[in-house]
Amino acid sequence: MPEVEIGKVSDFFSRPVVAGIELTAPLKMGDKVHITGHTTDITLTVTSMQIDNVNVQQAKAGDAVGIKVSDRVRRGDTVYKVTP
Repeated sequence: MPEVEIGKVSDFFSRPVVAGIELTAPLKMGDKVHITGHTTDITLTVTSMQIDNVNVQQAKAGDAVGIKVSDRVRRGDTVYKVTP
């Protein structure tokens, strides 16, 4: 499936397991993302997304969002949107 780069991981929180992502393209709930890096390779569907601790349904380029992730990610990891 084709993938489009949509941002970079800027932060990681272990409780809850959340990745902070600086978006360079829009992202919305239900989108499938692939996060890759030196030791990272996870694919997940966005089920929880926040901006400044407020739940949002979508975000645009330039936004800094937090999304729940299934595993540890690292600063600088690349985030791709998987297009069906």
